Amino acid sequence: MNTRFSELLFSLVLALSIPIAALAHTGNKEKPTSPPNEDSSVLFKNANVFDGESDSLQSDVDVLVQGNLIKKIGKGLTADNAQVIDAGGRVLMPGLIDVHWHTTYAYTPASVLMNNQGDILEVAIRSMTGAKATLMRGFTTVRDPGGNSFAIKKLIDSGEYPGHRILPSGPFMSQTSGHADFRSNLEIPANPVDGLTYWEKNMMVLVSDGVPDVRRRTREILRYGATQIKITTGGGVSSLYDPLDVSEYSLAEIKAVVEEAENFNTYVLAHVMTDKGIRRSIEAGVKSIEHGYFASDDTLKLMKKKGIWLSPQPFEMDDNSWDDPESAKKWRKVVAAVNNVYTNAARIGVKIAFGTDLLLDAEATKKQNALLVRLGKWFTPFEVLKIATSGNAELLEMSGPRHPYKEGPLGVIRVGAYADLLLVDGNPLRELDLIANPDDNFLVIMKDGKIYKNTLK
Repeated sequence: MNTRFSELLFSLVLALSIPIAALAHTGNKEKPTSPPNEDSSVLFKNANVFDGESDSLQSDVDVLVQGNLIKKIGKGLTADNAQVIDAGGRVLMPGLIDVHWHTTYAYTPASVLMNNQGDILEVAIRSMTGAKATLMRGFTTVRDPGGNSFAIKKLIDSGEYPGHRILPSGPFMSQTSGHADFRSNLEIPANPVDGLTYWEKNMMVLVSDGVPDVRRRTREILRYGATQIKITTGGGVSSLYDPLDVSEYSLAEIKAVVEEAENFNTYVLAHVMTDKGIRRSIEAGVKSIEHGYFASDDTLKLMKKKGIWLSPQPFEMDDNSWDDPESAKKWRKVVAAVNNVYTNAARIGVKIAFGTDLLLDAEATKKQNALLVRLGKWFTPFEVLKIATSGNAELLEMSGPRHPYKEGPLGVIRVGAYADLLLVDGNPLRELDLIANPDDNFLVIMKDGKIYKNTLK
C-alpha cells in the first residue's frame, strides 16, 4: 500500500472513530505540513491591493504577513528574514469564500450515497483530497451546509493536510419524506427498533420528526461541533420523495430548532425554494435562506427588512445531470428561476451570499470559479468580489462564539486579518473573467500564512 495513501486512510479513520483493527498503518516518510511559525514572515512587495471592501485598489503597497496574520500594510516595508514576493503591480486580494460548499458531497458520486455502493471511508478519502483541489482554486474558506466534515476540518486545521477552512453544519436535517430522507420505499414505514440508517449513524444526514426529536437532534449536532445548523424546510432536486412545491417542517418544529441554535449562540440556515416555505422559515427565526428561487418580491422585501441572507446559486442547465426523470424535471424549474431571483434580490437590496452547491460529481467541482464569475450578469466586478470575500465573511460571523477562526477577520486585507491571500495576474476589478481560470491567473495562494502555490519563484 502506498505510504501516503496509508497515512491518509489511517488519519481519516481515526478521526471519524471507525473501527480500524483490520487496517495496517505504515510510516510516512514525508513530513506533514504544519501551520506557520509565529515568527515566520512573508513580505509582498509592490502590490495593488483589493482589500475585499473598497471599490478601488490601493496602489503599489507592501503587505507583511507574520505567522498567520497580516502584520503591516504600507509603502517601503522591510522585514528581517522575511520571504519576499515581488507582486510586480499585480493584484493581491483576499481568499475566496464559498458559503454553500458540501465538503463531503461535492466529490462523492451519487452511487456511493444514494445507492449504498460505498461507505464513509470512501466519502472521507474523496473529500480530503478534494479539499486540496478546492483550496487550489483559491477558495480558502467554506461554510459546509451538510455532511460529516468534522474530521476533515480537524486534519486541515492542524496542518496535517492541505485544504480550505470549514465552518461545518454537520448532518443536514429534515422531516420524514424531506430533503434529507435518503431511505428507500422498502424501509417505509419505519420501525423505531430499527434505529438509525448507515448515513445517519455517520452524521451525513438526519431524519427527525416532532418538536422533542428535532430539539434532541439539534443538540446532538451542536455537541458534535457544528458552527451553525442546517435544516430543510422545502423540497429539493436531488431528493426523490419531496416535490419542489412542498413545505417541510411545521412552524413549531422550525422554531424549536432555532431556539436550540440560539441557545448555543448561533443560527439556522434553511434549504427552501418556495415562497411559502421561505416565509415560514423567516417567521420561525431562520437567518439564512439557501436557494430561495421562487421568492416573491414581498418576501424579498421582508428579508431585506429583517436582514435575512439569501444564498442562491447561478446555475445553468449543464451544471448538473440527473438520472431520475423527476429530479431532471425539478432541475429545469430551478434553472428557469435563477435569473428572476438574482434580478429581483439585487433590485430590492437583499443581502446576497455566494455559494455553489455543486454535488455528487468531482468533475463538476471545477466549475466553482465559473459560477462566481456568472454573478457578473447581475453585479459589477467589485460587487461580485466583495460578495465572495468580505460579504460572505460577514455571514460567517453570524456563528458568533461558535465561529472557529477567532484570531482575526476573514475575507479582508487589513492589519490583524487572517493571511488568506491570492495574487492575481491581472486586475479582476476590470476583468472578472480572470477568476474563472485559477490555474493560470492565481500566481500565489496563501492560507493561514502558509504558501500553497507560488509560480513566481
